Amino acid sequence: MKIGILGGTFDPPHTGHLKIALTVQAALDLDEVLLLPANQNPLKQRCSSASSEHRLAMVQTMISKHESLSLSDMEITRGGMSYTVDTLGELSMIRQAEFWFIMGTDGLATIGEWKGVPRLAKMCRLAIVLRPPITQENALTMVPEVFQDKCDFVQMDPMEVSSTEIRDRIARRKPVTDLVTPEVLRYIQEKRLYTDS
Repeated sequence: MKIGILGGTFDPPHTGHLKIALTVQAALDLDEVLLLPANQNPLKQRCSSASSEHRLAMVQTMISKHESLSLSDMEITRGGMSYTVDTLGELSMIRQAEFWFIMGTDGLATIGEWKGVPRLAKMCRLAIVLRPPITQENALTMVPEVFQDKCDFVQMDPMEVSSTEIRDRIARRKPVTDLVTPEVLRYIQEKRLYTDS
């Protein structure tokens, strides 16, 4: 069993998250990609705009048509700060699998600050999503030594989408139909998320 893990705040989940999950799953021939909403990212000061219940529901809605994608509430249920090394430790006890932690090159810039990097390197490989102009050589300069021979690279086209931009556009009543799936948009509208009124 080969499982990819895509973590994030997913506030809200967007078409970029979906494309990354499906592209990496196909490129690395993974059996499953597990989307894992964080309770609180220790490297981000801002708390989520939407509640954990809403974020979980939006991810479930987004992936419902894709059999190879699944959702875990493990980090939210555990509470507190969400550390990848703790989550992988728990997962490896309940799922017999090879794990890939999926990340973009923006995340690589802070990986040296993560908790328990040497232990993490014993539990998973990195699936690094490359977008121009970043090359594999550029990315490797950011990878800690313990992960140098445990990286798989997946090339993707640039994507101009972020959860921050989506929240901002919704607050300003601008369209986001090209940034989230129709199901997620419907959920946001029904629950009146990211707007003061």
